[in-house]
Amino acid sequence: MSKQETIFVVVNPTLDEHVALDRAIITAKLLSPSPTICAFVAIDPDTVDSDVSNDKISRNTDWFEEQIHAPLRAAGLEYKIEVSWCNNWQKAIMRSAEKFGATRILIRAGKPKTPSRFSFAESKWKLLKGATCPVLIVRDGAAEQRKVVLAAVNFQASRDHQQQLNANILARGRALAESYDAEFHVANAYIDSMHYPDRGRLAKETGLDSKHIHVVQGYTDEAIAKAAKDLSADVVVIGTLGQTGQAKTRRGNTAERVISAVDVDVVVVNSEYES
Repeated sequence: MSKQETIFVVVNPTLDEHVALDRAIITAKLLSPSPTICAFVAIDPDTVDSDVSNDKISRNTDWFEEQIHAPLRAAGLEYKIEVSWCNNWQKAIMRSAEKFGATRILIRAGKPKTPSRFSFAESKWKLLKGATCPVLIVRDGAAEQRKVVLAAVNFQASRDHQQQLNANILARGRALAESYDAEFHVANAYIDSMHYPDRGRLAKETGLDSKHIHVVQGYTDEAIAKAAKDLSADVVVIGTLGQTGQAKTRRGNTAERVISAVDVDVVVVNSEYES
């Protein structure tokens, strides 16, 4: 029997549609044993108008009943609700998720600022780089069923933490594909022949046949976006190095570009936890 998971889903109380919560319920129904869900209700001051003039900045018990209790009860899931008024959204999520023993965190992506450019607030980047479990970024309008899962790896990497990151990406991608009975594909970008990855090693470490391994020339964001489009991927699994110290606050440029380049759900894992 698989270990019971704990799903931590972030809910923005100023909204009436909760794609991350919807995805958490869909995911929970596929897992055995059934996971526990924590619905963490909080606003991100970087992205939400918290002025009193915003008529959605306060919610009553009816909203909690209709928007959170009702769908979770209808799904027959064990759950808890936690409400935070901390002004540090990212740290509040990380602290609560750790206390809850979260095995995955779900957040809504939000809408891109322009049709061609997706942008995250700094608080979300700090969460992605500092989380101790995978973070699923859920897009509005994402398909309920996962038919194709694509993992983006870098087998040119030689350092231990980079290899650990590849292992974490593959482990999460496989688990996701298995839970949805979806096809599992791996893509590895390269710039030129001097940086071409070892296909034999890719085949050995992924355990996949050649038709599920895609070595694509180009910058990482462009290559992964192309592979995702060609495969009609429903979700892309990527990695970011969970660095320490001041470097931890810097945005992961490659991860940012990949998230901007694809228009499907993205799972972000980092190198600081074992797969």
